[in-house]
Amino acid sequence: MKKSIIMLLALVLGLSTAAQAQYRGRGGNVSLGIKAGAALTSFVGKDTQTPSGNSGYDYRLGFQAGVFANIGFSKLFAFQPELLYSQKGASVRDVVDTRTRLNYLDVPLAFHVNTDGFFFEAGPQVGFLLAAKNESGSTSVDVKDAYKQVDFGYLAGLGYQLKHGLGIGLRYNGAFTNFPVSNTIGNVTVQPRARNSTFQLYATYSFN
Repeated sequence: MKKSIIMLLALVLGLSTAAQAQYRGRGGNVSLGIKAGAALTSFVGKDTQTPSGNSGYDYRLGFQAGVFANIGFSKLFAFQPELLYSQKGASVRDVVDTRTRLNYLDVPLAFHVNTDGFFFEAGPQVGFLLAAKNESGSTSVDVKDAYKQVDFGYLAGLGYQLKHGLGIGLRYNGAFTNFPVSNTIGNVTVQPRARNSTFQLYATYSFN
């Protein structure tokens, strides 16, 4: 997994550097920045539901923070690769003080449509699992081996962000892939149908 992370970061850095050089050559604008905020996270999918059809999980509060580069291709369009530490997971519904905590290194690749500081964004995202724990009261169990090490997903959101200064945004981050590891018993393979689902409210600060 470390090799995959290094290769992906090298690719993001290469794309950012190439786009930065190209657009600066045209008199364009490139901003680096930091971001941080709160997240409401849970699990979705058929195997997260109870027999009555309700979700077996509640949203829990998490945190996300990291850095980004906003690279303008024109006044209207921009590309924003990011590197984020993200807390995800869920609380077990109707069970007191019981939850799953998942920590990821997320790499969103957001494409922005801008208008006077306001933006709409969408794009793919890949996350690398750093840690996974099941917690009940003061008891914590490491369950990282029960989850896939790479999580592929997407993002969509909106916000307000200046090329220099403060900004704010609201983003939804969903997953294409089921995150639990599949189990094989004899000739039968079972893949639990459960995916990460996260709403993020964040603030940014851009340096030009």
